[in-house]
Amino acid sequence: MAYVITQRCCNDASCVTECPVDCIRPTPDQPEFATAEMLHIDPDTCIDCGACVDACPVDAIFSEDDLLASLARYREINAAWFQRHPLESNFDPLSTPVRPPKDLGTLRVAIVGAGPAACYAADELLRRSDVEVEMFDRLPTPWGLIRAGVAPDHSGTKGVANMFDSAFRRDTLQYYLNVEIGQHIDHQELLAHHHAVIYAVGASSDRRLGVPGEDLPGSHSATEFVAWYNGHPDFAEREFDLSGERAVIVGNGNVALDVARVLTAHPDELAKTDIADHALDALRRSNIREVVILGRRGPLQAAYSSPEFLALTHMKDVDVIVDPAELTLDPHSQALLDDANIEPSLRLKYQLAQEYSQLTADPAHKRIVFRYLATPTAVHGDEHATALEFAHNELTEENGQLVATATDRTETLETGLVLRAIGYRGVPVAGLPFDERRGTVPSEHGRVIEATEPVPGVYVSGWIKRGPRGVIGSNRLDAEETVEALISDFIAGKLTAPSGDRAALQALLAQRQPDLVDRKGWKTIDQAEKSAGKAAGRPRVKFTTRADLLKAAKG
Repeated sequence: MAYVITQRCCNDASCVTECPVDCIRPTPDQPEFATAEMLHIDPDTCIDCGACVDACPVDAIFSEDDLLASLARYREINAAWFQRHPLESNFDPLSTPVRPPKDLGTLRVAIVGAGPAACYAADELLRRSDVEVEMFDRLPTPWGLIRAGVAPDHSGTKGVANMFDSAFRRDTLQYYLNVEIGQHIDHQELLAHHHAVIYAVGASSDRRLGVPGEDLPGSHSATEFVAWYNGHPDFAEREFDLSGERAVIVGNGNVALDVARVLTAHPDELAKTDIADHALDALRRSNIREVVILGRRGPLQAAYSSPEFLALTHMKDVDVIVDPAELTLDPHSQALLDDANIEPSLRLKYQLAQEYSQLTADPAHKRIVFRYLATPTAVHGDEHATALEFAHNELTEENGQLVATATDRTETLETGLVLRAIGYRGVPVAGLPFDERRGTVPSEHGRVIEATEPVPGVYVSGWIKRGPRGVIGSNRLDAEETVEALISDFIAGKLTAPSGDRAALQALLAQRQPDLVDRKGWKTIDQAEKSAGKAAGRPRVKFTTRADLLKAAKG
């Protein structure tokens, strides 16, 4: 018997260092780790000790004898990875992290943001140094995209917040929630009260299509829609037209699949999750029967991960539709598929598409339809979106890269709801340099760089550092790199000692933001949401307005 890693793997590699026989791959020091969809356990080496199970923050690891039917295929997926990458163990325990000498005193660090990148950075600091950490967020709640971005039917993935909650119980970390940098305290004041500031503010904007009609009512970003159904207070009042029978999602990454599932899942199933009540009410009234997902390139290049694509198989009363004609490959993609050394996840992605293409749809079911090689050219409508026009693409090879080029063949889909899910984008941070092209703050190993020189005491982590790629756990190694640079600079005497201490900061913010939410306030919100959820048979019932959140924080 062996253990198997399944769909909700978060890739933070907590399990890797816990395995006594080094059978989990890829490891963070291997090239494959940067692009891996998930981690894998070698079935021939696993000794069934369960150490990885205890280390997994999202409960993604199961004994192969305990796999549910919806997860059974992961036994095969794990084994296939090691056929492609035979296990060669040269296990070298991670080097001991550098710790500041005690005579340097307490390191004070402000972290702007409270999502996964911020939390991994805080956790690393708390483990490695005599430190005081202040975590700031403009919302009255922590956890960022764990709370407001992860789909409600992926409750296991949200479990990583429990790991952070446990790590942040000590007073060495203080919450300053409902505090906006630039309004209640500025960048220079943060530096005056800390040795260093880490900005882990994510990528809060989205990429645009750049086509006529994109701003018509009925055409939105998936970012807005996801925030709406997850109860983000800035989006609770948004309205989405669910009166038509078809929605079109532009982009075929995992966010697109999340949105498609929410639009087609039975409301009674969603009612068991922490989806926002206003979204659940709207979805109960929804007329949408079909969601079309448009991808710019072919099925081998689709942006969704194979685990998320596979999970669609198990949706109740929802058919996944792929036209066999959509699976005809260009010569380059066909050659890649025919290569015996193709990455298993790519082969699985195509195999799944083939399996979906052979299914017989039930007219009584809702449908998720995948279309490939399609580029939107216009959103049509007068006062509201009524249709999306797109061009059919062909893939050609240019300088070793596959490029999607629009042809003169076009098609139009009638729809009253268009959602673009083509990527997040970072926005400028006041007082910091910004790379407009990449949508990131320029940095080297986490140190913010301006005019080729590090900005003393200023660091970044997460999507604002590396761009919007990777999953929740990808932020762990990213945060470790940033904290390593910060602590090295502290030891080297490159950080200016703060002129204000923790008490001075508390007094300043109490004066400027009477509605500040601290640890006690957040715990009061958290308990109230969970209590309401318990009564309703749900994980929690979220407060979705600032007024309700602040009222709950005060008990």
